[in-house]
Amino acid sequence: MANKLFIGSLAYSVNDDSLKEFFETVGTVVSANVIMDRASGQSKGFGFVEMSTDDEAKKAIDELNGKELSGRAINVSEARPREERPRDSFRGGNNSGGGGGGYQSRDRRY
Repeated sequence: MANKLFIGSLAYSVNDDSLKEFFETVGTVVSANVIMDRASGQSKGFGFVEMSTDDEAKKAIDELNGKELSGRAINVSEARPREERPRDSFRGGNNSGGGGGGYQSRDRRY
């Protein structure tokens, strides 16, 4: 078991400090990060906590999963490794190049 945990269903009011404080009740917290939306600056409702040992991480899952934090029952589970995604040289929408409808000649008059 890894010592990094995924925390889901967080209230938008939860920040890094309150998340760390909540998890310190079961062990030593190495880091606690609430993931924020870049555009709005608002919490995305999930985060990650790294405990100092695997045993403390297991204890956190056993004791804190389903517990209430800032009015919401949180989900605590082992974090999965981050998937590598290929970086595109462009950002944007669909690049299919297609248009809608059929072809109509400009010279044709009705």
